[in-house]
Amino acid sequence: MGACFSAAGKETVGGAAGKRELPDVGVGNSQRMVKPRGSVDNKGNDENIKNQQQERQLSPAKEREKDKGTVAVGHKRRPSGVVPCGKRTDFGYDKNFNDRYAIGKLLGHGQFGYTFVATDRTNGDRVAVKRIEKAKMVLPIAVEDVKREVKILKALTGHENVVHFYNAFEDENYVFIVMELCEGGELLDRILAKKDSRYTEKDAAIVVRQMLKVAAECHLHGLVHRDMKPENFLFKSNKEDSPLKATDFGLSDFIKPGKKFHDIVGSAYYVAPEVLKRKSGPESDAWSIGVITYILLCGRRPFWDKTEDGIFKEVLKNKPDFKRKPWPSISSSAKDFVQKLLVKDPRARPTASQALSHQWVKEGGEAKDIPLDISVLSNMRQFVKYNRFKQFALRALASTLNEDELSDLRDQFDAIDVDKNGSISLEEMRQALGQDIPWRMKDSRVLEILQAIDCNTDGLVDFTEFVAAALHVHQLEEHDSERWNVRSQAAFDKFDMDRDGYITPEELRLHTGLKGSINPLLEEADIDKDGKISLSEFRRLLRTASMGSHNLPSPPGVRNHQRP
Repeated sequence: MGACFSAAGKETVGGAAGKRELPDVGVGNSQRMVKPRGSVDNKGNDENIKNQQQERQLSPAKEREKDKGTVAVGHKRRPSGVVPCGKRTDFGYDKNFNDRYAIGKLLGHGQFGYTFVATDRTNGDRVAVKRIEKAKMVLPIAVEDVKREVKILKALTGHENVVHFYNAFEDENYVFIVMELCEGGELLDRILAKKDSRYTEKDAAIVVRQMLKVAAECHLHGLVHRDMKPENFLFKSNKEDSPLKATDFGLSDFIKPGKKFHDIVGSAYYVAPEVLKRKSGPESDAWSIGVITYILLCGRRPFWDKTEDGIFKEVLKNKPDFKRKPWPSISSSAKDFVQKLLVKDPRARPTASQALSHQWVKEGGEAKDIPLDISVLSNMRQFVKYNRFKQFALRALASTLNEDELSDLRDQFDAIDVDKNGSISLEEMRQALGQDIPWRMKDSRVLEILQAIDCNTDGLVDFTEFVAAALHVHQLEEHDSERWNVRSQAAFDKFDMDRDGYITPEELRLHTGLKGSINPLLEEADIDKDGKISLSEFRRLLRTASMGSHNLPSPPGVRNHQRP
């Protein structure tokens, strides 16, 4: 239900309870997906993205005709005489909307209601008000969608790149959601207005940085946006340097760390491969931003076909074209950024926060603006659970990496090291882990994590110790397999003192200084049970360390709102 409107009068959002379905895509009959508005029926891949402009100018009547037979469960015709769920629900919102606001001109409408400009009677400020008709909330899912949207807007309010939420009201017939009025139009409109529908690299980086900040903030709240696309971002004003605002959270949903969504939602051109495989999480937002960045830089979509089935096959199997003009004239840094976000394996894809540390996006930005990365916090929580050999192996691998390979982790370390003394204290660790909102961690657990990472037992975590616990092994392997082979070999050699190709219990004892029985530490890595560790077994141990951070147990007290 995440509708927000620009003052230009264009509806910018589909709406959660008003989800439109796509035809089946060969993965079962129950998947749901928002139909990409005006983005499917192009006649050829050579045609520019400007084709969207004509397709998006359908009248409301034609939009309804286009969607006939595709409305989601919330729109089903109710049996005669049954009172809609929305009419029977007290949402718990304030009841004095008409005392506070005066409704003005209509901005647009969706399946469930209308959005207007309104004036605050107390101070004269203009706002956007979405008025949702309770009678159209037939089933409980529609009510849940409205409640979830308000919850999301409340959680994200205060972020500079999210439309500001003022309040929610209700009366007997309507729910009113009062939000910031954005008068600068959609990001898509600005793309279309550019020469060749392209942004300059500098301007594109500014836009992308703002979208990544939104995604990273969502992820810290245990929220996945699930429908990142240019239509869902508005500019606050018509000024060129106007801030960008995320407005549509209609498909957004909360998810437990380590868990996955199993439904198919989103918009065809921006949907990530793992969404189509019914196993998606926060990484899918980074993919969508990668698609948007590709469009911003070249004016074309990276994955195209005449049919939705064809689009999905492109997304699953093919790589974007970086040879056709204008890509030869685009910087290698920009191409590297897009290529990293469009990695098909979500485990190897940068998180939104990591992507903010990429030099192309960071140019002109400040490290202090980079939010904490949920995967870094997750990796640190997991590190304490590893056996000592795996921890030592990660420390050895971390010691082989150079400054460029660690730039994103340096930014994360600096973000946690609030007092900038070069080390992370217990209080700084507690504050950082506390920002991952779905996890409610006791101070004793924070101390346990810090002590596991703090290998020199001085009560602080320095950068080297931090890297070992926060490292993304899968990304290192995926992005440069040759470099991965060299780095993992170098880490292995730190243990293999006689260079015979194996790590023995005695070598592990000499390297670590551990006393007592060493054999139990080798058991997890010693796949063939020959009492020693080969290079391939060592690499497998490192990979499983990275995989573990994506498969954590659920935090206490958090429900996972997964849709069927």
